[in-house]
Amino acid sequence: MTTVAEVQPIESFRHPKPGRVLNIAFRTAHIGVTGVLFGGYVFDVAAEQLLIWLYATILTGAVLIAIEAYPHWWWFYQGRGLAAIAKLLLLCLVPWLWDYRIPILVVVIVIASVGSHMPARFRYYSFVHQRVLKE
Repeated sequence: MTTVAEVQPIESFRHPKPGRVLNIAFRTAHIGVTGVLFGGYVFDVAAEQLLIWLYATILTGAVLIAIEAYPHWWWFYQGRGLAAIAKLLLLCLVPWLWDYRIPILVVVIVIASVGSHMPARFRYYSFVHQRVLKE
């Protein structure tokens, strides 16, 4: 049970850094446009209507990559970076492999879920340095 003395005053809470706010905003947008895209694929919406959602998914994903990678460029060759790059590349294949769009997006969603929840020893593992790199 929390006592009155243990509760921190509101003034003591930190304000989020601008990079964190951007990350949350773009991650939210990315999840939203990806959901619309996947739903469109599943319900066989016309390609012309879905291309904008595909491009929005790719764009928000690319922005998230830039936000995550800055300022430590080693992010690109850590497990988390390689997973994100794999997702982006798979999404870029969709216009050419339209008949396989649903399986491709399912693979992207699986990579995203596993990549977000895998242990730190895999997420932060550097394939260049052959060890875990953290800030």
